[in-house]
Amino acid sequence: MTAPLSDKCVLVTGATGSIGCAIARQLARDGARVALHYARSGDAAQALASDLGDATVIQADLSTPDGPTALWQEAEAQMGRIDALVNNAGQLTPSSVDDALDDWHRVWASDIQLNLMAAADLCRAAIGHFRTHGGGRIVNIASRAGQGGYRAEAMSYGATKAALINLTQSIARGFGPDNIQALAIAPGWVRTAMSEAYVAEHGAAAALAGIPTGRMAETDEVAELVAFVLRPSQVSLSGAVLDVNGASQMR
Repeated sequence: MTAPLSDKCVLVTGATGSIGCAIARQLARDGARVALHYARSGDAAQALASDLGDATVIQADLSTPDGPTALWQEAEAQMGRIDALVNNAGQLTPSSVDDALDDWHRVWASDIQLNLMAAADLCRAAIGHFRTHGGGRIVNIASRAGQGGYRAEAMSYGATKAALINLTQSIARGFGPDNIQALAIAPGWVRTAMSEAYVAEHGAAAALAGIPTGRMAETDEVAELVAFVLRPSQVSLSGAVLDVNGASQMR
């Protein structure tokens, strides 16, 4: 049986993080050739590429205005045609309305650049490439935080993820005639190093409060969903926002 993503080339940003690594592994299992983006964890990226076999490693700093476009250009140069983009890289930087204004602005500017502008610039580059090559697909990893508001100390994160969802749906509407599909996946709590650190500080009850399933999502759950929506058959999912939050937030 042919693997569902056989002959597909996929660029995954933030590929050395817990979720990004799981996504890359699942895509490779489903037959895709993966370009692994990293910012600082070069050894981890090389080790992952070695495990996957046919994978490309690309360093880029998405926190800078030029980084995202440089990443796409390098991925295109190394891979040729790219069939899909997974915008997974992101950050949550705590802040407070009581912070000094300069500190408040610094946090918001940083989150906007990495969580939104980097993804937007990569989407822009991908759309141009996809138009030339007959189509393609974009998956933006958003968050439950982008729907219905978020914690007071993480408003910049929630706002940027909400904007990312809107960007995704605008791409789906605007470029569907070009055979370009875009959708967002919005996880709630996922079992990662960051969530485990939160549990260690605040306790499991604080993290699991309000999750009817009583558990965090596993990284493989997100990865399997990403691989599924990239299957060529899943055209009509374009524009969807797929929640992975254990029914903790239902729209």
